[in-house]
Amino acid sequence: MKILAIADEESKYLWEYCDKSKLADIDLIISCGDLEPDYLSFLVTLSSAPVLYVHGNHDRKYDKTPPEGCICIEDQIYVHEGVRILGLGGSMRYSSGTHQYTEWQMKQRVKKLRFQLLKKRGFDILVTHAPAYQLNDGRDLPHQGFQIFRTLIEKYRPKYFLHGHVHLSYGSAHKRYDKYQDTHVINAFEKCVFEFEDENPPESLSVL
Repeated sequence: MKILAIADEESKYLWEYCDKSKLADIDLIISCGDLEPDYLSFLVTLSSAPVLYVHGNHDRKYDKTPPEGCICIEDQIYVHEGVRILGLGGSMRYSSGTHQYTEWQMKQRVKKLRFQLLKKRGFDILVTHAPAYQLNDGRDLPHQGFQIFRTLIEKYRPKYFLHGHVHLSYGSAHKRYDKYQDTHVINAFEKCVFEFEDENPPESLSVL
């Protein structure tokens, strides 16, 4: 399964130069947040692949104008062709804005997922907006990651962890790819493509 992961910055390559052939071989599109709803709606028309999303900390407008034809996977385990995908959007709370959570609040969200986690026997891909604590996050509060995400990874050992929020343009300290225990960690900033079945994602990652 070839997956396009996106986050934080709309790709001019995809949005400004419409060409359906660019996504012809994509099986699934996953947004990790902070993208214009019109952009996600556009990708629905550009590809036959389902478009899944979680909210970023700047996605207030989704409440009034959600992306058309897309599937919100917040606080659920969504199964696509046998692949279990858990969605937990938002960032660390640093202001009064929406889609921001304290560590305790994020833990409470995860706590409510216990039945789903038991029923689905875990998950294969964790999709978030914020990174995990000390896994490609920032030390400032707005960009600090959640400890509960590390806990989820350690307990359920998903194959992939996709996040956004920490832009690669912030500097070389932030990486596109990393690995934590058995989990491949991918920063979806702007866009990248990977094969879900691939055991060696550093070689298979591309930015189209």
